[in-house]
This record gives sequence, structure tokens and C-alpha cells, in this order.
Amino acid sequence: MALKTLIEYIAKSLVDHPDQVDVNEIEGEKTTILELKVAEDDLGKIIGRHGRTAKAMRTVINAAATKESKRAVLEILEGDDRNNSN
Repeated sequence: MALKTLIEYIAKSLVDHPDQVDVNEIEGEKTTILELKVAEDDLGKIIGRHGRTAKAMRTVINAAATKESKRAVLEILEGDDRNNSN
């Protein structure tokens, strides 16, 4: 299963606005960076209490990436960075 698909599935299962879940995958030679954006009011659901949900998601993608002899990094982005051009 692709890491991007895995994170999308997990995130959409957790949030109230699954249509606003956006995952951007940046492939490197040994590392894959996954940028996760969700609706602002869903950010707390993704991070969880004391970051437990985010930590669990990172553990799952690292396990999946290890199968492919890669390293995976999950970045949870706050807000919409495309609108912050000022």
C-alpha cells in the first residue's frame, strides 16, 4: 500500500471534513516526506491529546516505509500555506 494512500485513509477516518484532507508526497532517494493538511477545526483530531494520534500515525508509516527500505516523515501542516504569501 502506498504511504500517501495509507495516510489519506487514516486521516479521513479521523476528521469531520474528509473532503478537506490533502496529502502531498515528496519522494526522495531514501526518504519520503508526507505533508498532511486538514481543515483547521480538524487539526486537534489529527494531533490528538499530547500528540498521541500524530505519533501513532508516524509509527504506522515508518513501519510501512521500512518494508520498502525507506524512511518516512509525516509533517502536519497548520492552516493553508498557499494563502500566506504576504
